[in-house]
Amino acid sequence: MDLDGTLRELRRAAVPAFADAVFIHLDDPLPVGAERSTGPVVLRLHSSERALPAPEPAGTVPCADPGTARPAPPLPEVAERVEPAGGGRLAELLRDGRPAFGDAPGNAPAVAELLAPGTEPPGTPPAGHRLIIAPLHGSHHAMGTVLLLRSAGRPAFGGDDLLVASQLATHTALGVQKAVMYGHEAAVADTLQHTMLPSSLPETTGVRLASRYLPASKTAQVGGDWYDAIPLPGNRVALIVGDVMGHSMTSAAIMGQLRTIVQTLAGLDLPPNEVLHHLDEQAQRLGNDHIATCLYAIYDPIAHRLLMANAGHPPAVLLYEDGRAEVLGVPPGAPIGVGGVVFESVEMAAPTGATLVLYTDGLVESRDTDIGSGVEALRTRLQGTARGLTSLEVLCDDVLGTLGPGTRDDDIALLTARFEGFPPDSVGYWFLAPHPMTAGQARRLTRRALRRWGLDSLIDPTELMISEIVTNAVRFASRPLSLRLLRTDVLRCEVTDDSPQVPRMRQPGPGDESGRGLCLVNQLALRWGATRVSSGKVVWFEQKIPPK
Repeated sequence: MDLDGTLRELRRAAVPAFADAVFIHLDDPLPVGAERSTGPVVLRLHSSERALPAPEPAGTVPCADPGTARPAPPLPEVAERVEPAGGGRLAELLRDGRPAFGDAPGNAPAVAELLAPGTEPPGTPPAGHRLIIAPLHGSHHAMGTVLLLRSAGRPAFGGDDLLVASQLATHTALGVQKAVMYGHEAAVADTLQHTMLPSSLPETTGVRLASRYLPASKTAQVGGDWYDAIPLPGNRVALIVGDVMGHSMTSAAIMGQLRTIVQTLAGLDLPPNEVLHHLDEQAQRLGNDHIATCLYAIYDPIAHRLLMANAGHPPAVLLYEDGRAEVLGVPPGAPIGVGGVVFESVEMAAPTGATLVLYTDGLVESRDTDIGSGVEALRTRLQGTARGLTSLEVLCDDVLGTLGPGTRDDDIALLTARFEGFPPDSVGYWFLAPHPMTAGQARRLTRRALRRWGLDSLIDPTELMISEIVTNAVRFASRPLSLRLLRTDVLRCEVTDDSPQVPRMRQPGPGDESGRGLCLVNQLALRWGATRVSSGKVVWFEQKIPPK
């Protein structure tokens, strides 16, 4: 699967047992499928000044000395590139693509161009066949050529050596083609995966977020790890981390579909167990062979509570402000895609200053460590380094720093959330029965709260917008509605009722007696919106708080 490794194996097999030096001509760029490349390039892999009299420029790739049995030295990542002249004899031989002796009569200029580009051709080439050119044939077409050279100090190539060279070239071509296809697929999957991950995390009041994504080492294919943070009504936030089993472009594509489904379900404001239930149903429609794990949590900064459900995912770790670290005991459930599984939501306290750490199994599992031991090691590490860490970015780097150097078998997704919460004196929350006098009651409650907060300049526009939204909610609500005011860097007002009918702004005609309420809200508010939730809908608006 590795191009450099394939070239090393060719050199190890050919030098010095069969030849003194090997040159590899590859099309540039190498074709991935049936498309044709743009032109030839020669990679010079030679042995010493005796075999190659030309000066050794920087970047030249050495092979073993002629006539010795010592191992070939490591191959650098980049070989020296030789651009053959388009009309020269070497380019003609490379294009021919048939096993042949390259130093037959009339090929001396080609040998000279290969051994020492830019120099005058030698007067008389060494006697006998010293150069074999064998094509690299892929599934669809030739990808390049292998050139094998023997110096004057050893017997020349014979007829049987053409067959040996052809076999070496065939095996090399298979390796080159696999490496190119693998590299292309990995690059596409990696791009696909990074595109589907969030480009940035939302900035929500009451919680700070930080994340990391660490791809697997180059020897492994891309996986289906993902994370997300989705703002919910009431300044809550959904925190998600998941992992599609397997490593392929298909895994990355399935990951993208599951992440989109989760975002849609989160928009309905369902509890975590319901989100996982519907995600499991949708995953089965994508195919029975696609299994994923997922952990879904909702943080409420006003109630200082955390609601969480798990579908076969490694457990979250809660890091308290005093330095203690706890593995949260949420029932793991079965993975997404199994079907017929009942998921359970668990509610727990989310103390101010605590940090929730969500991750995928690549962080805690390896060939030498099982998940249980890895989770405990992570908890111990977090507990030992928590004191003095005020930045989530530093904490993320510290967590990943425990991995150390070496090959990683799996991707790692890491999401951390530090709970800041809302101070109680910055929240106003009331339940109101739906009747004709409710709008007036909402205006009075809003006026008292704004005066208590010193926001007298916002009373008139806020009362007007609250009255319009509450009046509309009373028309359709069958149960008590709620009014909530949040004072942060903005003033946010929310009205929740049990009707799923979401109001839409429209342009009323001159004779219409209704339909102007949302137009007023749209003119007066900094932002506004309406969100359908599982229990009905939430209509909200925000206003700038004037500087003191």
